[in-house]
Amino acid sequence: MAFVPSARSQALQQQLTEFMAKRVLPNEARWLAENHRLNGHGDWQRWQLLPELQALKQEAREQGLWNLFLPDAELGAGLTTLEYAPLAEIMGHSLLAPELFNCNAPDTGNMEVLYHFGSPQQQARWLTPLLAGTLRSVFCMTEPEVASSDATNMAATIERDGDELVLNGHKWWSTGLGHPDAGIAIFMGLCDPDAERHRRHAMVLVPLDSPGVTIERMLTACGDYDAPYGHGQVRFDQVRVPADHLIKGWGEGFAIAQGRLGPGRIHHCMRCLGAAERSLALMIERGQQRSAFGRPLLKLGGNLEKVAEARIAIEQARLLTLQAAWKIDNHGVRAAMTDIAAIKVVAPRVLQQVVEMAIQLHGGAGLCQDHPLMGFYAQARALRLADGPDEVHLASVAKLELKRRGPA
Repeated sequence: MAFVPSARSQALQQQLTEFMAKRVLPNEARWLAENHRLNGHGDWQRWQLLPELQALKQEAREQGLWNLFLPDAELGAGLTTLEYAPLAEIMGHSLLAPELFNCNAPDTGNMEVLYHFGSPQQQARWLTPLLAGTLRSVFCMTEPEVASSDATNMAATIERDGDELVLNGHKWWSTGLGHPDAGIAIFMGLCDPDAERHRRHAMVLVPLDSPGVTIERMLTACGDYDAPYGHGQVRFDQVRVPADHLIKGWGEGFAIAQGRLGPGRIHHCMRCLGAAERSLALMIERGQQRSAFGRPLLKLGGNLEKVAEARIAIEQARLLTLQAAWKIDNHGVRAAMTDIAAIKVVAPRVLQQVVEMAIQLHGGAGLCQDHPLMGFYAQARALRLADGPDEVHLASVAKLELKRRGPA
């Protein structure tokens, strides 16, 4: 395995690092404060986009820092998963950054679904504006009435009625539902209850202005609405869409989901490591600048040992994530399943561990909006549940390990 990034990836890393240092990080605190002032409430219909961030998106696009996640040289940067991974880590230094480069969830995953599985008509109608950043999307899978850690529990339904599909169901934690530009959702539901467990579901494209789609509320995550994206609860009541809104085919929902989650988990995990790196840097800076009991904070309370533990944990997690990326590129998602499940457990845990150290050293300042630490903490804690809780991924690793060793 070779983890040395290509010359193209290295050049983009340098360019992206400079953009972040000059244009994003110096303004981050002001933008976050302004976003909270405008959107720090649950009425998503009044949420607004910050004009400065919209202008910065255009600047990023003009510099070629746009759609870097997509492995297509015409529509994106044409990078492999391994080449993109360090770029995702750089973006992870700020909660604002991924959107600035059109590399934010859930849009990246939804764009990959349309890119790999969408029909030419679906791509023209929805993928093109998503790639342009003029449309935002939602992924509707998790449901409030069932244990969604087992995705086969899904109760939402998709039925055929002539040349239409009829959708019914109740979804929540649908990220991006509150965004002012949100216009399309990917809805996953039960289409064939008598089929094999992983052939019972399908994915359908649903315009959010379709009759019967009702956004009920936005949910707070760790006390924050995560505006202007939001995580919403939405009901589908006899929603009708044309049959050509079906993605790939009947019963293909889980196959599509597996293709969507492989590279997407690399993106999430590397962003976690970028946040962990920034948390560690903030911890060291604070510990060197502040003193208590006649000594720098960094030399009190075992903080030097904590710095060492953080560095070791970050390096281990990065290597495991890069290994997963390498396997995806060279052997496909199926061959990388153990690694993909493992990093989904490890990277958010490492971020949570490091950011907790940083918060503790910052004292009360670590809990407030003066620093990005609580935002990073919420990111870590949420990701230990999003796309499946830790326990599900640990079970997957154990199952694959036992299978690899053969019958007892």
